[in-house]
Amino acid sequence: MIQSIRILGIDPGLRLTGFGVIEKIGEKLIYIASGTIKTASGKTENREELPARLKIILDGLFEVIETYQPQEVAIEKVFVNVNPQSTLLLGQARGAAISAAVMKDLTVAEYTALQVKQAVVGNGHAAKEQVQEMVKRLLNLPAVPKPDSADALACAICHAHGGQGLGKLATAGFRVKGGRLI
Repeated sequence: MIQSIRILGIDPGLRLTGFGVIEKIGEKLIYIASGTIKTASGKTENREELPARLKIILDGLFEVIETYQPQEVAIEKVFVNVNPQSTLLLGQARGAAISAAVMKDLTVAEYTALQVKQAVVGNGHAAKEQVQEMVKRLLNLPAVPKPDSADALACAICHAHGGQGLGKLATAGFRVKGGRLI
């Protein structure tokens, strides 16, 4: 019997949190859904506004989990930003996303942006457009997904490939240069 697993990928953000749901059946990846959870626009310097935004992320992810019933969650790790305040805010959005998953008893795997890009594109320093294009190809989508959705789907794809993806494909008889087979 072929094993099937449904994975929710999350690209956390305080203004836009991307989500992507895929199904892995054997070695095949199937697109289920993707989108963004949008909180209020504008800057987040108002202290009263932050809790409300975190609640929107939490509630939105509860709805996604309820609707699509993932078995596992993959989330992008926070990188250290030039602006410490932005890093702190992003970390809080990420905490809300992780909380939504663990409150629904889902296991959470974390991947750096470098790991995700390596798994999806084969190059850890790939541009956003390359990630979007590869997500489109790998999931056989009719169009390129929007950046936040693409990043979330890429995170799910990374997890589906055991965090290794294209970067660990068998390369017998081939050489890898700059993340590409030659």
